[in-house]
Amino acid sequence: MSVVAPAPRPRTGRRAVGLDLAYRAVRPALFALGGGDAEVAHEATLAAVRRIGSLRPLRRLVAGAVGSRGAEVDFAGLRFPGPVGLAAGMDKNGIAAPAWAGLGFSHVELGTVTALAQPGNDRPRLQRLRTSRAIINRMGFNNAGAQALADRLAGFGIERGNGAAGLLVGVSIGKSKVVELGDAVADYLTSLRAVAPHADYVAINVSSPNTPGLRSLQDKGFLAELVAALVAEARQLDRHAPVPVLVKLAPDLTEQAVDEAVEVCEDGGVSGLIATNTTIDRGGIAVKDRHLADQPGGLSGAPLTTRSRTFVSRLTRRSRLPVIGVGGIMTADHADAMLEAGASLVQVYSGLVYRGPGLVAEINRRHRQGDDGGDR
Repeated sequence: MSVVAPAPRPRTGRRAVGLDLAYRAVRPALFALGGGDAEVAHEATLAAVRRIGSLRPLRRLVAGAVGSRGAEVDFAGLRFPGPVGLAAGMDKNGIAAPAWAGLGFSHVELGTVTALAQPGNDRPRLQRLRTSRAIINRMGFNNAGAQALADRLAGFGIERGNGAAGLLVGVSIGKSKVVELGDAVADYLTSLRAVAPHADYVAINVSSPNTPGLRSLQDKGFLAELVAALVAEARQLDRHAPVPVLVKLAPDLTEQAVDEAVEVCEDGGVSGLIATNTTIDRGGIAVKDRHLADQPGGLSGAPLTTRSRTFVSRLTRRSRLPVIGVGGIMTADHADAMLEAGASLVQVYSGLVYRGPGLVAEINRRHRQGDDGGDR
């Protein structure tokens, strides 16, 4: 019988406490939107964040509440203005891209986008497991397409390296569902060419459980071909400063598969790894949520906290490539543990859903350049 321990009581500064209290007050109403449909709340949150970014007085007010970002971090030849980013999946189409810096993020990973626009799987496809502080998603790469994202970022004035968004912008690319595995490389190349002029890094998503056959691209032969083609294309697009290419791995890989993936990525010129994606395992779900566990999709949130950290620790011992740690980061303590496991940066998703922007402020406060940990 799996039991989830109570959420640790976060140690926060005044700003983070205030944000926690404010979010706790609005969260019941947010979670009730659409009759409890988590995707409706997701869309409403994105719209709100976009409005924050478009209104300067509101943007300044929120930025003042969040506080400054943490110490700078060098990763994959890039300098990140803080340790915590927003994981892929929250803002697939980049509609709020200019606004995430105001919430304290050092980077945002947009997408996953595909070469072909696609609706994704049938709704409902996003489910909260509240007692477990977890989420199951089977979104299926619903997105408007890589070129549509590139056009939107161009409209925002966001180009690679120009800092127009006030943070680094990564883009996660995946395989279009209707494309056969044998044509996957060409499909990924189309996405890379579209988004590379606007992305500070590109992440290859071969680890989502929601596109049939996608995870087989993590197998050594497939992955080697894909990495070689994308790294070569990145260098062809910009011979002087090619866009860094990262690979995102699933936590369900065997030890042998991890070793093979690391070998392929190191030999293939990959700039870094992201670990981990969601899991198909259902361990760690609270008894009260067990009736939701059998539905298909990837599990994220608190049940992944230890699993993802263990995976990152194993990965960083075996690889010389830098790692972004993601999965189950619900408190600043979790972020600290992930960094101690060897990750250079962390990303949040489910933690943001359950904790709100106070989580980002809390992590940044722990890692502020030259700060004693107190709010100023």
